[in-house]
Amino acid sequence: MTSLSQPGVELFSTLTEAELRNRLEPDKGIFIAESPKVITVALNAGYVPVALLAERRHLAGDAADIVERCTGIPIFTGERDVLANITGYTLTRGVLCAMRRPPMPTVEQVCRNARRVVVIDSVVDTTNIGAIFRSAAALGIDGVLLTSTSCDPLNRRAVRVSMGSVFLVPWTWIDAPLQSLNDLGMKTVAMALTERSVPIDHPALIAEPRLAIIMGTEGDGLQQEVIEAADYVARIPMSHGVDSLNVAAASAVAFWQLRASGKQ
Repeated sequence: MTSLSQPGVELFSTLTEAELRNRLEPDKGIFIAESPKVITVALNAGYVPVALLAERRHLAGDAADIVERCTGIPIFTGERDVLANITGYTLTRGVLCAMRRPPMPTVEQVCRNARRVVVIDSVVDTTNIGAIFRSAAALGIDGVLLTSTSCDPLNRRAVRVSMGSVFLVPWTWIDAPLQSLNDLGMKTVAMALTERSVPIDHPALIAEPRLAIIMGTEGDGLQQEVIEAADYVARIPMSHGVDSLNVAAASAVAFWQLRASGKQ
């Protein structure tokens, strides 16, 4: 390929994240996975490829196994500078894959057998979303719930930062009030600094058989009504007068400390 006029290349060049997501017809939505490692994780998790874009040298190199698995779909290739002109940026790993968005599970399905879930409330930074998913997958979180005011986990940068972990942990959007998780047999703990906050290593938290950990936005944290409705409010003890951590760093600490008994 040498130009944007090639049919099908608009998936990688001219469509915005919102257009790829296709809110009006979610069943036709697409997302972009970048790098052979991330694409392989997605394929292993059952995600369906739609089209592949790769530097010519990668077709028989890093992407050879992916090409073999992606039969029956368009595979676009060209030299590095040509692809940079078409996509508008240099491919850091040389391979992009457009993939079909899967049907979203319900909140009930994500929580059904979960002992620990995280609720991401109004976190809009793609890097933070990706990092939270990576920590969730690594540190024993069984499911992720996101409010509609949060960033899309299948945003290209979020997927890349997560190193494909968004494909490993069940997730969905939650529209109901967070206290509705009590109806599913879960207690909730809001991560916030308040007068009623207990240390994150409080025995009552560790002992909860099923717990939803609520993480708030990067700037203002959780809304007051969310904090007041939670069963617990917890804080991470700090030193040197530091009052808080970045939400991605805080999530990793919380996931490890609040892991379900028996999880390593």
